[in-house]
Amino acid sequence: MLPRENTKVVNIGNVKIGGNNPVAIQSMCNTKTEDVKATVDQILRLEKAGCEIIRCTVPTNEAALALKEIKQQVHIPIVADIHFDYKMAIAAMENGADKIRINPGNIGSNEKIQAVVDCAKSHNVPIRVGVNSGSLEKDLIEKYGGHVTAEGIVESALQKVKLIEDMGYDNLVISIKSSDVLMCTRAHELIADKTRHPLHVGITEAGTVWSGNIKSSIGLGLILGQGIGNTIRVSLSADPVEEIKSAKLILRTLGLRTGGIEVVSCPTCGRTNIDLISLANEVQTLVEEYDYKNLKVAVMGCVVNGPGEAKEADIGIAGGKGEGLLIKKGEIIRKVPEAELLSTLKAEIEKM
Repeated sequence: MLPRENTKVVNIGNVKIGGNNPVAIQSMCNTKTEDVKATVDQILRLEKAGCEIIRCTVPTNEAALALKEIKQQVHIPIVADIHFDYKMAIAAMENGADKIRINPGNIGSNEKIQAVVDCAKSHNVPIRVGVNSGSLEKDLIEKYGGHVTAEGIVESALQKVKLIEDMGYDNLVISIKSSDVLMCTRAHELIADKTRHPLHVGITEAGTVWSGNIKSSIGLGLILGQGIGNTIRVSLSADPVEEIKSAKLILRTLGLRTGGIEVVSCPTCGRTNIDLISLANEVQTLVEEYDYKNLKVAVMGCVVNGPGEAKEADIGIAGGKGEGLLIKKGEIIRKVPEAELLSTLKAEIEKM
């Protein structure tokens, strides 16, 4: 299997993916791109959360024209999402799209695809070749037993990549997605042996914040953990900012990103004498404003095992009856009234 660092490097605006570059975090606006203000406002929120590449749908000429104005007000590269109309791909690139996402299978004739490729070449814009399990061609479904398979998805993607390469362009990113976690994982394992183009990874249509995070964490963990994937999106039926939070935590958990505050908390038991669940959630919200710090924070429910369980954390609190302990590196610093635990923790984090 080709190691992640041996993939080609592709420049998406000022962000490099592939090679030794960090796995980049993406999301997609759910605003109407034609609404410049709403789209800019959402992108700025996503930037603040840690988004590094943003995708916007371009279904109309008005949306394509809006890209130029949007780009002047944001700071991360914009990927234009194109379906069916090749003219929208060309218009998006002419108005500053840093990358386009197409499925050549729904663009139309080879002449239309060639027109898109020629425009991409003249503007030096990367093309993300996207194939989803839901859009797999009938002949490939029949070839692999009458149903969608990982092998069929990979074959479809590589056919489309070859088509564009034969047109004289190889500034490409490949995306193969499925809502079936194990099928998606298998497809990435297969394609990683067959291409040097960087891979955009995600579990498509993963679901709500709850179910989507579980599916995405398992799928992205299995794929990224094997050294596959150069940029990711966690697809959630939620505020896109939630996608960024989840993506950052997945990458940190896999050791692919450092920085930011990690919160560890106990699951509570009968010894717990404080409202630990509420406290842990308050701490999780608190640390979001200190994302520039690289810390592990522990929230423990009792003073019996709290200091020991929190010994690997940089700082932590452990609840007692009406009071709690402030802990640093497993050492008890002092007792704190329960009502002051959160404010005390905040003050200590600010010092670190």
